[in-house]
Amino acid sequence: MMLSRRRLAALLLAVCTATALPAQAAAPAAGPAEGAAAPAFKLQDQAGRWHTLQEYRGQWLVVYFYPKDQTSGCTTQACSLRDNIFAFRKAGATIVGISVDDVASHKEFAEKHSLPFTLLADPTKQTARDYGVLVKMLGIYELAQRDTFLIDPQGKIAKHWAKVDPEGHSAMVLKELQSRQAKTTG
Repeated sequence: MMLSRRRLAALLLAVCTATALPAQAAAPAAGPAEGAAAPAFKLQDQAGRWHTLQEYRGQWLVVYFYPKDQTSGCTTQACSLRDNIFAFRKAGATIVGISVDDVASHKEFAEKHSLPFTLLADPTKQTARDYGVLVKMLGIYELAQRDTFLIDPQGKIAKHWAKVDPEGHSAMVLKELQSRQAKTTG
């Protein structure tokens, strides 16, 4: 039986996740440091519309990278962010998810889980590289590591969480965002 690359990647990721085995991921290249300018991007969302980092200037932006649509950890993380969407909006933040999956995969994932935020497709993997989150799984397949960046209204990295646990991560990001906003308004 021949497996497509997409199915093979999903299978490998599911096996690593389900069995709690290390994914044997090669370390990603260094990404931007906190305080540095966030790397620019131009990517398509789940509806095929193009988005750039520049369009989010003037507002807080939560950019979360995740490995694969429709996998358990990625679904947990996305649904947690979805469930806190009103709190993020009240805090003046926009959420954007990025993975190396394609537009069609993102569309299916967003529709299946009623995700009210933008998912960006990074099929060339350049944005994942620029943010230092691209890892090689099992030596054969490149995916985005589960990292989150909080980008301030000036376009700088305010906070970077590496290799996050999808459980409780949304609340942690929201708490950090609210804390930073309290400092600037207080």
